[in-house]
Amino acid sequence: MMLRILILALTLFGFGTQALAAPPSNVLLRPIELDTGSGTLYGSLVLPKSDKPVPVVLIIAGSGPTDRDGNNPIGGRNDALKKLAWRLAQSNIASVRFDKRGIAQSQPAGPDEQKLNFDQYVSDAVAWGEKLKSDPRFGKVFVLGHSEGAMIASLAAPQIGAAGVVSIAGTGRPVGVLLREQLQRNHLPPALLKRSFELISSLEAGKTDDKVPKDLQVIFRPSVQPYMISLLRHDPAAAFAALKMPAMIIQGTHDIQVEVKDARLLKAAKPDAVLTLINGMNHVMRIVPMDMKRQVQSYNDPNQRLAGELGDRTVRFITKVNAGQPYSTAHNGR
Repeated sequence: MMLRILILALTLFGFGTQALAAPPSNVLLRPIELDTGSGTLYGSLVLPKSDKPVPVVLIIAGSGPTDRDGNNPIGGRNDALKKLAWRLAQSNIASVRFDKRGIAQSQPAGPDEQKLNFDQYVSDAVAWGEKLKSDPRFGKVFVLGHSEGAMIASLAAPQIGAAGVVSIAGTGRPVGVLLREQLQRNHLPPALLKRSFELISSLEAGKTDDKVPKDLQVIFRPSVQPYMISLLRHDPAAAFAALKMPAMIIQGTHDIQVEVKDARLLKAAKPDAVLTLINGMNHVMRIVPMDMKRQVQSYNDPNQRLAGELGDRTVRFITKVNAGQPYSTAHNGR
C-alpha cells in the first residue's frame, strides 16, 4: 500500500475527471481561465450571489494528475475539493480551483515531463492570485492548498499578498525525507533500497542519474528527475515559517499519506498558526476508520460527505481574518 501511495503521489501526468452536478442554489458556477503566456490554465469559479465584494479562496490541488475537483485517474474520483468549494460558497466565500499544467483541461499547457518544474506551479498560483486581486467582485484573497498544494500555497502566498493561508494535509518534512521513510517501510530488497537512497541523494544535490533499476523506474525515471530536483530543494516547514499572514493547519488523524507529526512540525515552524486536528479524517477529507479497505474506497466515492469540522473550521478562520478579527492559537484543535 505504501508503494501504491508513493506511486500515486509521484505520477505526474494524466487526465482527471470533471464530475457534473448542480451547484448550491445561492451561488453561481462559472468557468474561469488564465492566460499564462505559455499556455492557458482552466478552472472553476464558485461565486456567492452578493451586492458587495466577497472573500475568495484560491484552491490548489495536490500532487500528480489530481484535477481541480480533487480527482485523480489513479486514485479515483472523490470530488473533495469541489465539495469544499461549495461549502465555502454557502458561507458567502467565493473560490477558484484550477487544473494545473498538464492536467485535465489544462493538459495542453503542460510541457514534456522532462521540462516540468515545481517552481512553475508556484508561478502559476501567483498569477491566479494576481488575477483574483484585480477582480472587483472579490475582496481579500486567501490561498488554500491540499497535500503538495499546501507547499505551493505557502510559497505563493507572500508573492500574492494573500490575507491568509490554509494548509490541509500538508507535509512538514522535505520530500526527500518522506521518500526515504516510505521506501524503507515498503521493505524493498536491500540492494534496491540502497540504490533508491543514492538516487534521492543525487537529486537533492541537483544531479540527475540515468542508471535507474527497472523496479525503480516508476518513481525515479530519468524524465521525472528534473521535476524531482526542483521539488526536493524546498523545505515545506521553512516555507510555512516565512509566512507573515495568518495561517491555519488542518490535518486528519486517519490520513494514511500525511502524518499528524507533519502538522505539528508546521505548527512548530510558525507558532502563531492555528492547528486543527480532525479526529478520524483521512487524506481525502472524509471521516473513515483506519481500515485499509474503507480508506481505499473513500478515495473513489464522490457521494461520501466531507468531514463537517473541516468546512466549519475553514469558514470560521476565513471569516474572522476577512473581518480583521484575531484568530489566535486559542482556537487550536487537539
